[in-house]
Amino acid sequence: LPEQIIQMLVMSCWVCFATDEDDRTAEWVRPCRCRGSTKWVHQTCLQRWVDEKQRGNSTARVACPQCNAEYLIVFPKLGPVVYVLDLADRLISKAGPFAAAGIMVGSIYWTAVTYGAVTVMQVVGHKEGLDVMERADPLFLLIGLPTIPVMLILGKMIRWEDYVLRLWRKYSNKLQILNSIFPGIGCPVPRIPAEASPLADHVSATRILCGALVFPTIATIVGKLMFSSVNSNLQRTILGGIAFVAIKGAFKVYFKQQQYLRQAHRKILNFPEQEEA
Repeated sequence: LPEQIIQMLVMSCWVCFATDEDDRTAEWVRPCRCRGSTKWVHQTCLQRWVDEKQRGNSTARVACPQCNAEYLIVFPKLGPVVYVLDLADRLISKAGPFAAAGIMVGSIYWTAVTYGAVTVMQVVGHKEGLDVMERADPLFLLIGLPTIPVMLILGKMIRWEDYVLRLWRKYSNKLQILNSIFPGIGCPVPRIPAEASPLADHVSATRILCGALVFPTIATIVGKLMFSSVNSNLQRTILGGIAFVAIKGAFKVYFKQQQYLRQAHRKILNFPEQEEA
């Protein structure tokens, strides 16, 4: 019994496991509700342990890993200048994410405005586009121009080819003309294969974004190639866009149907048996 009492009276640091007999000058602290061997700890050891937990954030709360009691951490009083600087630093730290978000939103907005203006000049012609924007209300331009890339992206996300493909798969076996043009397109499938979601990965999302933003340029080029006899730049671009969407959609529907049939008719082979030596 006396030995147990002596062991309870001897202070032992739960960080470095040193006792009060090892260093008589060390400063001790009991920062939590723990009792027994984990009650005492060196002030310097606990400071190092708290630094590791805070990872540079001096305002982060730290608790005892055993009893979960939060450590009471106090700092020396600051002078007026240091207090003002510390307050300013905290305000800047809290306002930083909001300022960064505002700058990012502003950058995206003005990028959209610039893209909208370039698209207008590309579609209706450089000189005509400048005249239209000069005569338009500035507020209308600030609201209308950024909506151009937004509408293009939303329009690109409308997957009308999927609706056509469903109708194709439903009625292709009833239309014999399709079988004569595309042999095997309407043949029955042994199973219904699983299809990936159109936005299942980041690649599809980037394709939608890039395809939507480059669409005015493609529409202008196709319009000049296929409808060069049309004098109006706007009409020529609209016709080129419609033609491009129709041709691209037809190829896409046919390609996806072929992939569908290929998946439906796939087979899994038997595992090849190893020849015994």
